[in-house]
Amino acid sequence: MKKIYRRLYPYTFLGAFFFLVSCSDHRDNAVCLEIEPHDENVLMQINHRMMEEMDMMQHTNDPDHDFAMMMSMHHQSAIDMSQEELKSGDDPQMKEMAQRVINAQQAEKAMLQQYLQSHTPVVEPDGPTFNAESMVSMNKMMKAQDIRVLTEDSDVTYAQLLIDHHQSALEMATAELDYGDDQMIRQMASKMIEDQRKEIMELQDWLIKNKPF
Repeated sequence: MKKIYRRLYPYTFLGAFFFLVSCSDHRDNAVCLEIEPHDENVLMQINHRMMEEMDMMQHTNDPDHDFAMMMSMHHQSAIDMSQEELKSGDDPQMKEMAQRVINAQQAEKAMLQQYLQSHTPVVEPDGPTFNAESMVSMNKMMKAQDIRVLTEDSDVTYAQLLIDHHQSALEMATAELDYGDDQMIRQMASKMIEDQRKEIMELQDWLIKNKPF
């Protein structure tokens, strides 16, 4: 039986893939979704722009200051993604999630921007370590998103990519707690970890119930 299974498996996978990309049989309960190239997906374009901005960012080697700068960019991409979900999505729960993300992250971004305007960076030995860990996290996020199978279902795509986006925020906030000193920024990082961990679980639960296969 194992030998037969190995011979049939590639064809079974190929058939399933063909069914997803070109399903023409519209029987009851059939799933017909087109695979969308990553470069054409608006949410992926938003995240690629964020990475380009981070690559051009002038690091100060002050963990608190650099965290505030990077998280401001990170929050803006989540806001842009969520605004696109409000425009293109259909699912009420995902649209409610998008509005919640917009409200929370606009408020946090305003606080981060206020901190940046009033704070003078202080170079610390651990600064480069924080920056290195943060960029590793961001690159890991992009790789996770790049291997996602994206379809024409805007709600599913938003949920999938926001999970990866939130996970990178969790890791950046954890690095801030490891290396940062400013109490206000550390408190914000702790709250981000708590809030986005809950939202990741909510997104995962929604995907389990609403996955298109």
